[in-house]
Amino acid sequence: MQLNSVALLKIYMRTIMGSKNKKRVVLPSRPEPPSVEQIVEDINRAFPNDPVFSILESGIQDVNTGSSGGEVEHRYQQSRRYLELNDRLQEARGQLVRQREELRAVGDNLQRSVEEVKGRAL
Repeated sequence: MQLNSVALLKIYMRTIMGSKNKKRVVLPSRPEPPSVEQIVEDINRAFPNDPVFSILESGIQDVNTGSSGGEVEHRYQQSRRYLELNDRLQEARGQLVRQREELRAVGDNLQRSVEEVKGRAL
């Protein structure tokens, strides 16, 4: 079906007019930063074994004792290994999901093939 130039012009005008009449989306404003009281409350609610506090504590001890920072470096490397392993686990999870879907599809195809063969045999 070919459109004549008048029909094309009408479509074009509707498109232009429609886009001008659309309202702009107003994005929500950025949230306010936490107050000092909220920050203090968050710190007070944190567990004593929170990694941030344990690293800070060992860093203070290193400064006081003149230590070389070996423990801090060890914890840093531990944290990096944890993050790398976590990334690998997430990738493996995604791969397992894909493989599971593939296996389901293959199983469905196999089931259809079995039913088809049974139908031919009868």
